Amino acid sequence: GLLSIIQRLKGSPEKELCIVLLGLDNAGKTTLLKRLASEEVSTITPTQGFNIKSIHSHGFKLNVWDIGGQRSIRPYWRKYLGSTDLLIYVIDSADQKRFEETGQELAELTEEESLMGVPLLVFANKQDLLTAAPAAEIAEGLSLHTYRDREWQIQACSALSGEGVQDGMNWISSQIMNRKK
Repeated sequence: GLLSIIQRLKGSPEKELCIVLLGLDNAGKTTLLKRLASEEVSTITPTQGFNIKSIHSHGFKLNVWDIGGQRSIRPYWRKYLGSTDLLIYVIDSADQKRFEETGQELAELTEEESLMGVPLLVFANKQDLLTAAPAAEIAEGLSLHTYRDREWQIQACSALSGEGVQDGMNWISSQIMNRKK
């Protein structure tokens, strides 16, 4: 999991990285955060406000902010973006009637001045469900190919089973290593 990525990055002076985890309510953000922290994911309740997980290992401290996605909370997302090193955006791949809404939210986020050039990882979550749209189709619908001001990646995953999560974290690791050069 996340610890193996941190182990690959060891040897640097203590570096603190801020990762913001956003997406609409019920996309699976908290399940993903618990999966990254190697915690139990069987009972998750909707996030009221935010969750923070800090993971210390081998000279790195990853601060992952999971901020609720309810409509009433979204205007406050921008308050958490100031020192973001990487944005993870989680989409419920099976909730196709909300694709337009989630696309609008993501488009607005990527226009935020504080996120200019910040790498973006989109987790196309809930791929374990039969109604899930493929990641490539979601990327097309979100027009990710038009993002020229940042590195981005879309990763199919199931936060519940963990499938695909490590692949996304490997991409994050490569982004961190590229920025160190």
